[in-house]
Amino acid sequence: MKKSTRILRRIVSDFYMVIILIFLYAPILTMMVLSFNASKSRTQWGGFTLEWYAQMFDSRSIMSALSTTLTVAFASALIATIIGTAAAIAIQRMRPGPRTFVMGVTNIPMLNADIVTGISLMLSFIAFGISLGFETVLIAHITFNIPYVILSVMPKLKQTDRSTYEAALDLGASPMQAFFKVTFPDILPGVLSGFLLAFTMSLDDFIITHFTKGAGINTLSTLIYSEVRRGIRPSMYALSTLIFLVVLVLLIIVNFRPEKKKQPSHAAAKKT
Repeated sequence: MKKSTRILRRIVSDFYMVIILIFLYAPILTMMVLSFNASKSRTQWGGFTLEWYAQMFDSRSIMSALSTTLTVAFASALIATIIGTAAAIAIQRMRPGPRTFVMGVTNIPMLNADIVTGISLMLSFIAFGISLGFETVLIAHITFNIPYVILSVMPKLKQTDRSTYEAALDLGASPMQAFFKVTFPDILPGVLSGFLLAFTMSLDDFIITHFTKGAGINTLSTLIYSEVRRGIRPSMYALSTLIFLVVLVLLIIVNFRPEKKKQPSHAAAKKT
């Protein structure tokens, strides 16, 4: 009886999971299929074609938006990684009480609605007399990326051995040398994960970018939104498909963390 109950529960749970996956990914798969459809109709298959991808790469507006998107994503991820890593180190060295409070404050931007963050940043820029444009988009992306970097680096910092760092200092290394030769290699996987996660979040953002971009500048997400309002072109299917595949690959890379053998403390200290 118990065995049959377990089998039934497993069948139900598997069926539920399949339904959820279909609900989430069927629209995306439909869009990907339409990006190769020779017909502009969304209901009739006109044969396989790469024409819409060719049109996408020939479009100046799309290429300009792609350049802006990649520039903002890389620059914001890099700056956020540097600031977030430094902040994580500072938070880790706090006392338990203040550390818990600061981590709670740090997590607020991730829990907050994007539209609230976007409007707040837009009003802040206007209040300080900053014209909306590329710079404001970059600052906004750095702002919402920093908490994700901190969240990625903190677990690695908790796993580091403080005595190894102190041993490096005892052996004559400066604090900076001890950090880069002992601590930094241990937290490097978390730093890289934070960078990739920040890059992915920036690449995928629409709402915050929409409120902080100003006139004359577009990222891929805002360009797609403006194009959809005027009527969906097949080249937008191709663009959306490429965005989805890039984000998917980045998320796979972020979540693939091979185990790395940790060196003994004395060996790491001797490297200094």
